[in-house]
Order: sequence, then structure tokens, then C-alpha cells
Amino acid sequence: MFYHLLYPLASEYSVFNVFRYITFRIGAATLTALFIAFIVGPPLIRKLSSLRMGQPIRKIGPDHQYKEGTPTMGGLLILFSLLVSVLLWSNLDNRFIWIVIGVTVGFGILGFMDDYSKVRAGHSAGLSAPMKLFWQTLLGLAVACAIYFDPNFDAQLSVPFFKNFTPNLGWFYIPVATFVIVGASNGVNLTDGLDGLAIGPVMIAGGTFLILSYAAGHSVISEYLAIKYVAGAGTLAIFCGALIGGGLGFLWFNASPAQLFMGDVGSLALGGALGTMAVLIRQEILLAVVGGVFVVETLSVVIQVASFKATGKRVFLMAPIHHHYEKLGWPEQKIVVRFWIISIILALIALSSLKLR
Repeated sequence: MFYHLLYPLASEYSVFNVFRYITFRIGAATLTALFIAFIVGPPLIRKLSSLRMGQPIRKIGPDHQYKEGTPTMGGLLILFSLLVSVLLWSNLDNRFIWIVIGVTVGFGILGFMDDYSKVRAGHSAGLSAPMKLFWQTLLGLAVACAIYFDPNFDAQLSVPFFKNFTPNLGWFYIPVATFVIVGASNGVNLTDGLDGLAIGPVMIAGGTFLILSYAAGHSVISEYLAIKYVAGAGTLAIFCGALIGGGLGFLWFNASPAQLFMGDVGSLALGGALGTMAVLIRQEILLAVVGGVFVVETLSVVIQVASFKATGKRVFLMAPIHHHYEKLGWPEQKIVVRFWIISIILALIALSSLKLR
């Protein structure tokens, strides 16, 4: 909105020329989302508490009963600050920004329905897994088709560390892109189990994709790095900046001991947004590196379920894997910080792939 209102004034007042630069708007979007989260956070917590939107806690597993009743649906704080900031600072003529906004809102609505069903029923079950997966797949498929049938799209897949290996997937790109979006959404959702655990890797991934999307949308930089140039992708860096700002604001209230839990409204939406950005800038495989923590959390659940069904034995003391470490006696904050450190290392590896090819 500011871009459309103020940048045209640059012809008369040179000071407004600053709105032309994506780098300026990235910083402004980050700070705007952060300040909105700081302002909206306390009244939102009070409102959720008054409505008794407390998080139901499972009776099995590590002892988290002291967290019973902590307000959930805190993802609303992230999404509100994120989306308001993006609308204020983005070029709203850019179709990419509307695709990511649509995915964020769509997955957020699904997550809200899941959170609300948990609170209403008073247990942690929520919507059934098949129902959630159906709607996630439908949303992911719609986005994948919208991207694939764009006249300027080609179905070449970028492979990290291999400069000239870009296989053309053809129509098979649609299920691949759908899998990336749905997998990212579920990965973040499974990681959201300890205070601050999910939002840290989400912000780190957001920062990494801020750099990647800016590079992909800049013809000179993309050519220098030998990555695919995607016209208009630079605007996604503004979304990433707002995501970081909203995430930092949420972390202020989510740091242990949490005053507010993210809930599925946040984790499903943020995961879906990360997956969609990876597809839009053609770094689908690199997302698995950047979001390695999400991948491991998801695989731990798959392995645990498969092993128990096949042999009746469990590989981990409890899945997702962060609960396994809790069962081993690791303090919650140690698990969270170490997962953050791993996420930073993976982000550096992902960024190094831009030149190590």
C-alpha cells in the first residue's frame, strides 16, 4: 500500500524514491511486523484467556501438565502482523505475493479449525489426520497447478551443489510441488511441541529464503550465482522479512515459560508459506536442507509408526524426536537451543550451495 501511495510522489519529492528499493521495504516490513506483534500480543493473550482458549495437554509423554490452559492459537498474532506488514510494504501488483498470502490464509483457516476443535472438545485430537491431509493436499494442489500453468513457467528442478543438472519434470512437477508444500506444512506442525522450538527454525528458514528470493529476483545476482532467474521473486523477500518480524514478536511471548502457544493456525500456515516460496523461486530441494529440522521431526514420526505397526516395537522413546530427547532427560530449553543451532548450520550449508557447485 505504501509503495503504491508514496512511490509515485518520488517524481516531485526525491525522499520518496527510497520506496523503490526492495531492501528498504524488507527492513521496514520486518520492523512493522515486529511492532505490530508487540502491540497486539498482550491484548490477544488476555482475550484468548478470557475465552478459555487454553491448550489441551496430552496425558501421555513428558510431563507438560503445568502448561495446561496456556492460551493457544498464538499463530494468529504472527499471521496478523505478517499479513498487515506485507500488505503495507509490498508491490501488490505482484502475483507471487498474492499466491503466498492465499496459501498462508488457507492453511491458517485449516489450522484454526483444528485448534478450535481441540479447545471445544477439551482434548488434543482435533480434526482427524485424513481430513487435515485432504484439505492440505487440495490447497497444495491448487497452488501447484496455478504455478505450473503460468505461461512463463518451466518444470526444471534445481538440484543443490550441481550447476548443470536441472531435470525437466514436465507435468510430474505438479505432484512434486504439492508434496513440498504439504510436507513443509506438516513438518513445521510436528516440530511445534516445545516453547520456542518451531518459531526459531521457521525464522531461520525465512531469513535464508529472504536471501534466496532476493537473489532469484535480481537478474545480475542470479546470473552471477547461476541460479534460475524468476522475475518478480524479489518481492517475496518482503514477505520473508515480515515473517521474521512477526516471528520475533511472537517469540517474545512464546519463550519459555510460554505465555502463548503457536497452535496449528500458525504452524500449518507458516510451513505452507515456506513450501510455497521454495516452489516459486525453484529451490524445492534446498528447502529440505534449510528445513532439515522439520524433515527429521517428520521422519521420526514416520519411522516410529512404521516400526510399531511392522514389529510392535518403537525406535524412539517418543515421537516426534524432540520428545525422545525429553524422555532422555534433556531440559526443554537445551533441546530448543540445540535445534536452533542445527537450523543455523543447515541454513549456512544451504547458502553455501549457491557457490559450491
